[in-house]
Amino acid sequence: MTKRIILAGVLGAIAMFISTSIAHMALPLGEAGIGEIPNDTAVLAALESSAGKTTGLYIFPGMGLGPDATHAQRSAAMKDYEAKMEKNPSGLIMYHPAGSRPFNMAKYLTIEFVTELLEALLVVTLLAQTRIATFGGRVGFVTVAGILAVIATNVSYWNWWGFPAVYTASYMFIQVVGFFCIGLVAALVFRRSPAAA
Repeated sequence: MTKRIILAGVLGAIAMFISTSIAHMALPLGEAGIGEIPNDTAVLAALESSAGKTTGLYIFPGMGLGPDATHAQRSAAMKDYEAKMEKNPSGLIMYHPAGSRPFNMAKYLTIEFVTELLEALLVVTLLAQTRIATFGGRVGFVTVAGILAVIATNVSYWNWWGFPAVYTASYMFIQVVGFFCIGLVAALVFRRSPAAA
């Protein structure tokens, strides 16, 4: 059974990688909800002036508190934060200083595949612990596990950080389809006997 799990995991990861690659390179799903700031030269200069050499994920507008603020200080600042949010632009910025993160497509693709391989191996291992004997049941199990995984973070990012709804829906769809592909492969690999056998 271990060999089947590994085989289903590896083949499922390849299927997921292909489906997500198609979504990002051949379909508009990968860029849905993402745009560029027009005339970003001034913004880039301001970011470099403000954040300098410090890589980080920044929220704006800030509460005006330092990193060592007490709970009482944070509670007091929160009272004024709602009004501050209404009067100012708001969002998140993932900032890397110039030259600190050179673009390396091969590295990013490798990390993406290894991530999807881990996801596939984990979900196939879970499937193997069940007594689901039908093809559709196995595909459904893996797909539902994928839905659970994509809901776990994406909905919260949309809710709390204001990620665009179209971006959130597109990204969730891409991931669910990827898990569906893993489910198809796993169901084929386990087709001759129940996964728990």
